[in-house]
This record gives sequence, structure tokens and C-alpha cells, in this order.
Amino acid sequence: MNQQFEIVIVGAGLAGLTAAALLSKGQYHDRLRITVVDAAERPCHRAAEDIELRVSAIATGTADLLDSIGAWRTVAATRVGHFDRIRVWDEKGSPESATTLHFDAADFAVPQLGFIVENTLLQHAILALLDDTDITLRFACPIRTVHGNGRRMQLEVGGTDTLDADLVIGADGARSLVRDSLGIETRDWPYRQTAVVTHLQPEKSHRNIAWQRCLRTGPLGMLPLPDGRISVVWTTTKETADRAMSGDDAELGRLLTEASDHVLGELSVAGARGAFPLCARYAKQYVLPGVALIGDAAHVVHPLAGQGANLGLQDAAMLAAVISHALDEGEHPGDRPVLRRYERARKGINATMLHLMTGLNGVFATDSAILGELRAIGMLLFNRSGPIRAHAVKVALGIGRS
Repeated sequence: MNQQFEIVIVGAGLAGLTAAALLSKGQYHDRLRITVVDAAERPCHRAAEDIELRVSAIATGTADLLDSIGAWRTVAATRVGHFDRIRVWDEKGSPESATTLHFDAADFAVPQLGFIVENTLLQHAILALLDDTDITLRFACPIRTVHGNGRRMQLEVGGTDTLDADLVIGADGARSLVRDSLGIETRDWPYRQTAVVTHLQPEKSHRNIAWQRCLRTGPLGMLPLPDGRISVVWTTTKETADRAMSGDDAELGRLLTEASDHVLGELSVAGARGAFPLCARYAKQYVLPGVALIGDAAHVVHPLAGQGANLGLQDAAMLAAVISHALDEGEHPGDRPVLRRYERARKGINATMLHLMTGLNGVFATDSAILGELRAIGMLLFNRSGPIRAHAVKVALGIGRS
């Protein structure tokens, strides 16, 4: 009789739920007893209500991954924005200048470059699939501690309850209790920046373009929503963020209209607002015997290019593939040599993206005239780089890879 394995996934965010769905649909699903636990209540998306503040930029390749598990059809039938063009320009230039980075879906033979989706809708779509499986879902169930117990892991949950696992998947976010309980150290890069998020009604149509103006204080990203509004992520100083959060809607609209260089005309606040400090974080280890970290538990990157959710879902896909291969070879999915295959496959890619985003943020956040000139030359050369540009975009979109 084939051995059965207990897998506990801590965290019901996008990465954790995607890992659960992939494993539940895999070749060896009948050999895995999967439990998903999360400290929060079960997320509930209500399509009749307004678009939620928390949205994610989902790359075309990531949407294909979600489609492969059956979740994307629910998302597409409910509410989703898309963008088929991207414009990135320096505050000393304009969206029409030769140094502006421009990407069009037609250049890469895809219908669109990405989608804008509410996080709760994505969770709702995946949970609807998991409800029809043997996976155990435990919400409002905080984890107290995680520790090794021989070859197995033991989790203390809720009050006095315990769970044993052959493999714990830590998908519990940037302040991961799984990671911290096991003493996995992180390296942090505080940005001394704060992100302000809100929805705005632009005077001009967004035309399904994702706009980003790179300011000295940080980038301003404007993402198209399906109802004509835009979702804004404004990275700026703490002082400016405090002013944005404390002012009335008229003042916030004026601040963002000026920061956007009026590219969409006057901007009016048309939704809630929020703010959070930015800090890149990187786990020095992704795996231990019986433990694997995915998503924000393993890495947090600057929101400059909207890659956070995509990286986490790619982690989930790689870990599920490694587990399936291990079972195919008669190996224990919680053994460290097995899990190291996942770590080797993802750690370098994630580190490259983290340092790239950190470096780009630093290059734009400078008063140096020399660096400003070099930045403009670099953007101009990138636009004309042909194969290099095409490869970079395909990596970001998650397309064209085996």
C-alpha cells in the first residue's frame, strides 16, 4: 500500500490556496491528506459590492496557471480589469518621450499583458474549487507554534489542538509565524517609503493602459479597473503619505493629479484609502526538513512592477511540481534534499527580482544629474534592445517558459 502523507498549509492567501489546489489536482492527490489553516475568517467576495481596495496585477502567465486549476473562469465571469499596454516614464520626461518605456500586447502576440483582480475574488474562486475536494479548511484558527517532532512537524493551533504533518508549507505572509517559530532568519531592506493606495476616477479614459510615473520620492502606479476607475499605488515619503491620509478627498485628488503629471486629467478620489510602510524582506532559507516557505513568507519585493502575487503563485506551482516528482520517485516529500530542489529553482529568480526592484527604486530616487542622464540613456537603449527587451517582458509576464 502506498504511504500517505500529511501536508499542512499555513495561510489561505493566494500562494497557499494555489498550492493546495495544485496538489489536490495532481497525479498523487489520493496519497496526500491536506489541511489549510488560517488565522482569519474565511474571505467572502460579494460581486454586488464595490471593487475592493486590495487588488493584484496578475500577469498573463499567472492567469494561465489559475486557469489550469479551474479558478480563472470564475474570476473572468465575475469582475476583472485588464491592460494591454504599459507606459513607464521619468518625472523629468513625458509619456510621449523617446525615453518612456512602452510595452504593447501586440508586440508579444498576446491579447493582453495582464489583469487587475481583487484579492478576495481570487481567494473566493480557488476556495470554491477546494470545497469540492477532500482538503480540510480551517479558518479562524491561529497557529501558536511550529516545531519538529522526530521526522514529523507538529503545529499547535487554536487553544489546545495540535496537528502533525510530514510537510508544513508556510504561506502565512511577510510576518510568517512558521518562519519565525523555526528560527529562519531574514534579511530586510527598509525603503523609508510608504505606499498609499486608493481608487480614483480619472477625467480621461485610462484606455486599458497601466501607467507608471517614476518620481524622485518613489513610483506612482495607476492600474485600470473594469468600471473606468484606476487603482493607485503611490510610493512616497512618510511625510507626504501622512498628508495624503489625513487630508480630505479634494486634497488627495489634487496631490495625485499633480504626481501623475495630469496624464489622465483631473483625478477624483472614488474609494477608500490605505497606507503601509515598505520593506523588502528575504528569507535566508526557504526550506528545512519538513518545511517549505512560499510567497511573502519567503520574499517581499517592492511593488514597483507589481510582481509580488505572481512570484508567490510561481512558488506554489514549483513546489507542487517538486512534490509530485518526489512521489513519482518514491521519495518522502518532506525530506530536505527533495525540498532543496524547490529552493534551488525559485530562490535565485526571486532574489534577482528583489534586487532588481530595489535597484530600480534607488536609481529613480536620486537627485544626481549624472544618474538622471544615465537613467534616460538606459531607458532609451532598453526600448531599442530588441531580443533583450522581449526576453525581459516575457519573464515578467510568465509566458514562453517550459
